[in-house]
Amino acid sequence: MKKDDIVVVVPTYNNPLTINNVANDVLSHGYTLIIVDDGSEVSVSSLVNEHEKLTVLRHKVNQGKGEAIITGAKEAQKRGFSYFISLDGDGQHLASQIEKICDACDGADQIIIGARNFEINHVPNGSKFGRWFSNFWACWDTEQTITDSLSGFRLYPTSILDLIIKTKRFDWEMEVLVKHAWKSRLIKEVSIECYYPTPEERVSHFKKFWDTAAIVMVHVKLLPWKFFLKKRYQ
Repeated sequence: MKKDDIVVVVPTYNNPLTINNVANDVLSHGYTLIIVDDGSEVSVSSLVNEHEKLTVLRHKVNQGKGEAIITGAKEAQKRGFSYFISLDGDGQHLASQIEKICDACDGADQIIIGARNFEINHVPNGSKFGRWFSNFWACWDTEQTITDSLSGFRLYPTSILDLIIKTKRFDWEMEVLVKHAWKSRLIKEVSIECYYPTPEERVSHFKKFWDTAAIVMVHVKLLPWKFFLKKRYQ
């Protein structure tokens, strides 16, 4: 897959210290970039440098990460792209790793997850446990092997816009994997490097209790319907 075949979508909410560096990183590697400002207190347009390959879309009010990704996906599809890369605006994901993910795409309608290397400094044990817990349920519901179901660094086909997804926030990233798999579509992973900031540097809008609970509820709600809905999706 060539650089011109994809567009990068960055959903962001209140990342004023990192978003310009993220934009510059992506653009320096030659990718077309769509930033979706999900109602940030300071408009992203005032924080990033203008560039011919950069578009900033803005939600007037915060709608959730999932909705921001959907907004970017619709724009990508409108421009004729069949795939887009989603990465976060907090600086954890590195544009140098996009090529690895794209190179792993060898067929239509694949989601490819950039599986993070957690054997590095500054990764809290709680994050490692949370990833293990989430992976267990992701593997159960999708019947595919997933080692980093919480990674926001992903290659998506714009065909995800056809899926019936009811969640809008961080839980959207789990539901899209399940509904995609229920369409008998493949989920793959590629090991990537990432930057994991120190506790002093870290800015996260992931609410450990409530957002984890929301992700768990995705599985709780889908589990009773797994086999029935899976057949209907096929």
